[in-house]
Amino acid sequence: MKKFIKKSTFIAGSFSILILFMGMISMVKEKVGVGTKAPSKAEILFDGTRKMLDDKWTYWEGPRFSSALPIKWKIEDDPVDAGTVVNSNDPHAVGGKYGTADIVTKKKYRDFRLHVEFLVVKPGGNSGVYLQNRYEIQILDGDKTKHGMGAVINETESPYHVYKGPGKWNAYDIRFRAARFENGQRTEKAQVTVYFNGQKVHTNIPINQVWGGANSGLDGGNDGGKGITDTPGGIKLQAEGHDVLYRNVWIQELNLKKPNTNF
Repeated sequence: MKKFIKKSTFIAGSFSILILFMGMISMVKEKVGVGTKAPSKAEILFDGTRKMLDDKWTYWEGPRFSSALPIKWKIEDDPVDAGTVVNSNDPHAVGGKYGTADIVTKKKYRDFRLHVEFLVVKPGGNSGVYLQNRYEIQILDGDKTKHGMGAVINETESPYHVYKGPGKWNAYDIRFRAARFENGQRTEKAQVTVYFNGQKVHTNIPINQVWGGANSGLDGGNDGGKGITDTPGGIKLQAEGHDVLYRNVWIQELNLKKPNTNF
């Protein structure tokens, strides 16, 4: 009888683990990729409306800032699906002058799960998604280098093969853990995992520094970008004078005690 109970318990336990594992796989499939809806605990950052753009975003007033409120990014019809989107082609950024008209959330964040959908209208389109207004996940059509599409800029290779190309919607799903500090000194680097169009392309990548100088984002001018400070930052979308569209942007704040950003 005892052997039967033990065997039954083992079978039941194994079955439960299998169901849990299958559920985890299903959960990942449901929560990443184009069209993924915000879970109930998430905050919607952009829903296609002018009101939300003005309520939740502002310009980042960095060293090269030259635009002025209200935000000049235009709300346009979605070229593929129903609804409206925002176009990052601010007139003040013509010529690729990043930092002149980038927009950033008014709210600042530490650890989070972020979803962003983007569409590059024309070949060569350039923009970028900044985590904590520091660390860039690149958007750059045609570039397959460490500075290219989908790269944790200058830290990883570009997963260009996952990119759908101009005229199509793409999605970044990002899980981010901020750098940790003790007595003002960085003890753990920022870390990120990224899904690109539903495929995992970066896992637990440590981010060494801010790239692009002071015009790029917070701490970019500190010790050549290596002087990371213990301050939260907003989600920033970059204006580089190109028609790059955004929609369905949402975020869920997390508290990742351990250095693990895996989904």
